Amino acid sequence: MHLELPEKRYYSIGELATAFNVNASLIRFWDKEFDVLKPKKNAKGNRMFTPEDVKNLQLIYHLVKERGFTLDGARVHLKEGQKKTLDKFEIISKLEAIKSNLINIKNEL
Repeated sequence: MHLELPEKRYYSIGELATAFNVNASLIRFWDKEFDVLKPKKNAKGNRMFTPEDVKNLQLIYHLVKERGFTLDGARVHLKEGQKKTLDKFEIISKLEAIKSNLINIKNEL
């Protein structure tokens, strides 16, 4: 899944919900369930996610929504084989970005 997010230090939960095409409540739920997500909270209690949190959210989204893992299975998978999972996920995301670029070039011709 390729996200169209501007380069920023912090992303709000609404921006991420729109980018992932899910409800904000799902992101809040994942924040409670997965220890790898550590968003900063401001004085009002709003969650602000760093780019590293966004990468972890992409990985969780890939495991749960695209590959069909349960939450427990995704949690175990992240703890046991995080390096292998990250390598595969990075390769998949790079290939999807290349594919979208090639499709854009094809449409412009």
